[in-house]
Amino acid sequence: MDNFLVLTTHPSGGYELLDSGEGEKLERYGEFILSRPDPQALWKKEKPDAEWKKVSAFFSRDAQNAQWVIKNNLPEKWSVEIDGLHFWIHLGAFKHTGVFPEQASNWRWIEEQIKESKRKVSVLNLFGYTGGATLAAARAGASVCHLDGSKVAINWAKENAKFSGLKNAPIRWILDDAIKFLKREIKRGKKYDGIIMDPPAFGHGPGGELWKIEDDLIPLFDLCGEVLSSEPIFFLVNGYASGYSAIAYKNNLAHVMEAYKGEIEIGELTIEESKTKRLLPCGIFARWSK
Repeated sequence: MDNFLVLTTHPSGGYELLDSGEGEKLERYGEFILSRPDPQALWKKEKPDAEWKKVSAFFSRDAQNAQWVIKNNLPEKWSVEIDGLHFWIHLGAFKHTGVFPEQASNWRWIEEQIKESKRKVSVLNLFGYTGGATLAAARAGASVCHLDGSKVAINWAKENAKFSGLKNAPIRWILDDAIKFLKREIKRGKKYDGIIMDPPAFGHGPGGELWKIEDDLIPLFDLCGEVLSSEPIFFLVNGYASGYSAIAYKNNLAHVMEAYKGEIEIGELTIEESKTKRLLPCGIFARWSK
């Protein structure tokens, strides 16, 4: 397929995929090693069990409980650097760590689009979580509106911004439901040159608003189309919802962006294991650029 890409995050001082397989992955975040489930790892592990047991923490899940189990002296949070950005790692619910290293290629792409435009750029980041894409856009010189439905995630993103030297960057931090916010932005006549979004399969807004991707994705794209400026430079959609294809995102992007000249790329986000060089699939994306 034309314009189908496999984007890969390689090992670095801040992050490394040490091994994967049999439904799990073994990762190093800074100096600490963690193991957690990963349904995409449908192959045999390379490292012996003894290596997997040397973790500082592992995520345990059974019929009754799902939680991180701390084995060694692990701080409540610690810092890592990925692609020049700084993140606080904290072991939270749903096996998350607070950063998605596989997004590093998209962060660089965002920065390239902003810098190559050679003008002032306004960016909207929906479902912004702990701010990786927001920080990348701000580092490139854009003004950013970062929206999430979780106050915890927004405060976490603010800490990451401060830690990355972007405390005073022009970032608006918005706690809101994405659909409601976009409708108000349309009424206000607010426009954005770049849009980033990572819609979950299911979730709730800060006021208990229900989000279901099968019901709300098409309206979300339509609303985003109404807040695009007359000369947009990019539109990036990430996906982690099981069962959905990057082609579905491409079809929505093609509809929204049909009035603009540009191209759409789609593909998979992957992480390379440091020793075997095999790739762990981590998500999908579709992106339009001028």
